[in-house]
Amino acid sequence: MAVSQSNRTQAEQMSKKKVVIGMSGGVDSSVAAWMLKEQGYEVVGLFMKNWEDDDDSEYCSTRQDWIDAASVADVVGVDIEAVNFAAEYKDRVFAEFLREYQAGRTPNPDVLCNAEIKFKAFLDHAMKLGADLIATGHYARVRENTGSGRFELLKAFDSTKDQSYFLHRLNQAQLSKALFPLGEIPKTEVRKIAEKLQLPNAAKKDSTGICFIGERPFREFLGRYLQHKPGPIKLDNGQTVGEHVGLSFYTLGQRKGIGIGGLKSHKNADGTSEPWFVARKDIASNTLYIVQGHDHPWLLSAELGAGQASWIAGEAPAPRALSAKTRYRQADVACSVAPEGLDRFTLRFDEPQWAVTPGQSAVLYDGDVCLGGGIIDSATGV
Repeated sequence: MAVSQSNRTQAEQMSKKKVVIGMSGGVDSSVAAWMLKEQGYEVVGLFMKNWEDDDDSEYCSTRQDWIDAASVADVVGVDIEAVNFAAEYKDRVFAEFLREYQAGRTPNPDVLCNAEIKFKAFLDHAMKLGADLIATGHYARVRENTGSGRFELLKAFDSTKDQSYFLHRLNQAQLSKALFPLGEIPKTEVRKIAEKLQLPNAAKKDSTGICFIGERPFREFLGRYLQHKPGPIKLDNGQTVGEHVGLSFYTLGQRKGIGIGGLKSHKNADGTSEPWFVARKDIASNTLYIVQGHDHPWLLSAELGAGQASWIAGEAPAPRALSAKTRYRQADVACSVAPEGLDRFTLRFDEPQWAVTPGQSAVLYDGDVCLGGGIIDSATGV
């Protein structure tokens, strides 16, 4: 029998446990803080400053976010403090982010940021403040399975906002201390609560940029930190059709910004032409390969290999049919998993998957339960 997070919360709320919640200045964490206080917890807000390079730019609005978070804390009636994790972020997240891009892969910094900052550096700091639990504004759920004694990570009630994909590297110790107040309500309700409470950030738009770095022209940003060497752009028949600016700046499946504006396209019978996509990156020869058509075989994979596996239960799932996501904004797809020890696994898909990208996370699910996942390092075509 599993006890849902809501039941767990109800059972604990009267004990006045201390919860430290990450408050970013956004509407989600703001409403989450209010919900926790309503449930009877002693709530303390913690604002994390994790980026200092060009922090006065239009893309990284730490100063305004802090003002918003402090204003919300005042309205909700909770204490808040700021903490600087910029050094930890640069060492644990950003350095790895750059290494992956330099190697020609496409990492997901939000996954690493959650594992290394929000549920490690932040959790450690919160415990020093005397917290019993920590909380964030993520859309996900936690439940304790009384049969196994393990904590499980579940998808959020609002499937359009579910963020379990980004949390799949959390372990038992981290989940046992985590609360996700928004996991069982839709985003539309969160906005309504913020408006009803007249929170100063009720109409603030959701952030969509890199974790803690913000929204910015990505190629220009990466260019400050990465060495880049131009090389040939070739078709699947080996014909050279242009020059790329550096393999790090392209991702598999990319359609815009390739830089082949003058390239002639094969015409369909009705006179239309299919778009061009990035299909392969050959690091050894510094070559970027592009293909025409969304369903070109080079863009389809029947199988992938993943390493750096992390399993929420602490052990790999038994080989069986499951579902998976190979990128965040993707519907679950049927697959079978074949673990290779604790650190690696192979996924075989029932239907070929499009633009499976090394560096991204392959995350496994058993229904609504997130089992964990790994970093894609290879893909096999159809």
